[in-house]
Amino acid sequence: MIYSFKGFIPVVHPSSFIHPQAAVTGNVIIGKNVYVGPGAAIRGDWGGVVIEDGCNVQENCTIHMFPGVTVLLKEGAHIGHGAVIHGATIGRNCLVGMNCVIMDNVDLGDECIVGALSFIRADEKIPARSLLVGNPAKIIKPVSDEMIGWKSAGTRLYQLLPGEMASEWAPCEALTEIPVDRPEQGSLYKTWDEVKKS
Repeated sequence: MIYSFKGFIPVVHPSSFIHPQAAVTGNVIIGKNVYVGPGAAIRGDWGGVVIEDGCNVQENCTIHMFPGVTVLLKEGAHIGHGAVIHGATIGRNCLVGMNCVIMDNVDLGDECIVGALSFIRADEKIPARSLLVGNPAKIIKPVSDEMIGWKSAGTRLYQLLPGEMASEWAPCEALTEIPVDRPEQGSLYKTWDEVKKS
């Protein structure tokens, strides 16, 4: 659902996919090849939201801000299921894990990885290529080239997803039985633990 608010109408590049069960309101600008999943709430009511090219905002994420602030997701930012971004800047090619909370005026440097369930306190300035975990989140080590390569490969799947949704996605009625010719799905990606072991 796309909603205007106080004269602001969201701007969404036609190559992006906004699920009809997401809510995008007001002063929001969404670039190319962005995926926004069902249940996501992107509220540009008290400030702005800019989501640059190639980002993804997965299911049940919330993006909002303190009044007068603009939230910025830089190119290739990857926001995992259920994460909350409140008044922060997320650097280029970052991964924000599932159910993270990133608070007001956080500046997350480029190519950071934030572990699932982490909490980054307001006003934190995080250097580029930091791996953070915990509540409150702490930097535990630098992000290696191998780690950022793994992250980028996962984000590429999401950058292709808007086009796949445009050509392959459609509302339908559920089947009542499993068809005998139901296809199998291949493996598109490995977990970080699988990559480390290989």
